[in-house]
Amino acid sequence: MSLGKSLNNELRGDTAIWLITIVLALVSLLAVYSSTGSMAFRVKDGNTEFFFLKHLMIIAVSFFIMYVMYKIPYEKFKKWAPFCLALTFPMLAYTLWQGADINDARRWIAVPFIDLTFQTSDFAKISLITYVASMIGSKQEYIEDFATAFTPIIVPILLTCGLIAPADLSTAIILFATCFLMMFIGRVHWKFLGLLLLFGIVIFAILIIAGQFFPEYVRVDTWTSRLTEYATNVDGGYQIQQSKIAIASGEWIGVGPGNSMQRNFLPSPFADFIYAIITEEYGLVGALIIIVMFVWLLIRTTALVTKSAKAFGAMLAVGFTLCLTIQAFVNIAVSVHLVPVTGVTMPLVSMGGTSFLFASMMIGIILSVSRHIESIHE
Repeated sequence: MSLGKSLNNELRGDTAIWLITIVLALVSLLAVYSSTGSMAFRVKDGNTEFFFLKHLMIIAVSFFIMYVMYKIPYEKFKKWAPFCLALTFPMLAYTLWQGADINDARRWIAVPFIDLTFQTSDFAKISLITYVASMIGSKQEYIEDFATAFTPIIVPILLTCGLIAPADLSTAIILFATCFLMMFIGRVHWKFLGLLLLFGIVIFAILIIAGQFFPEYVRVDTWTSRLTEYATNVDGGYQIQQSKIAIASGEWIGVGPGNSMQRNFLPSPFADFIYAIITEEYGLVGALIIIVMFVWLLIRTTALVTKSAKAFGAMLAVGFTLCLTIQAFVNIAVSVHLVPVTGVTMPLVSMGGTSFLFASMMIGIILSVSRHIESIHE
């Protein structure tokens, strides 16, 4: 058997999604290597290969996990969803109460003995989206009934996002928006969509009040300062100004790989503002490649949904794709000053441990749905 046939049999599913993932990983590897140069001189005595090799290892592990998820029949995730969601609540509560304090935010749990941190909101995304997809898929005929719509679907969304929001409001909003769109696509009655929005606003108001008494847990001051800066400063604060300089410097074809100057001035150029660095080094061409990849991912997943005979598979694929795409475009919007600074990374591109791993897990599950659909239509 030829190598091509062997790969074709082993890596089935939507070819475009495989290609999108590989392209984004290659872009990530180049961008992270370039954007971590100044940090390498600060913390690793100029060892610029350290972060490159570390990120290469993260990508390799992520692709292995993606492959494992791809090989698992996606219907199994439906069985695991309630248990994963049940585990999510205490994990988020523990993170909020006793999590590692990094950059004045408790979003991580320190993993003992190996000096690594684990961002629990990434696990929460997988758990909640899978659970909501299973609920929508299994209750299609009863979706207008209050008892089967409110408690099983709305309450878990509110609890999960409510536990994430105090330390990471932007992630909570992205996850809330993803679940809202899933409910809309899943034909949940409009009155329950309105109820979800209403309760979401109520919980947000409660968090603002709680932040006045427990500022160490609810980052109301940070939310206020970022919104004020966005509303009153036309040019943006320091981070946005440096991001704009990077984007403007890129022009059409960029300054070339590894030639970024703004990586020396931008906070987190390898994470929150990696889009600005890509645009600086690769110009409009590089910027458009990123946008096209995520739009293409959304289009390919939409095509999967139209072919899927089962509601759970369709909702699962569209839920993960919406989450990844919304997060990507929020990251881009921050870099070009369309929204306030959020601290949201670019999925499958920014340097990161758990964020890259769980984004790859999402892609793997999408490919599992794709593989199943392909086998049916053969």
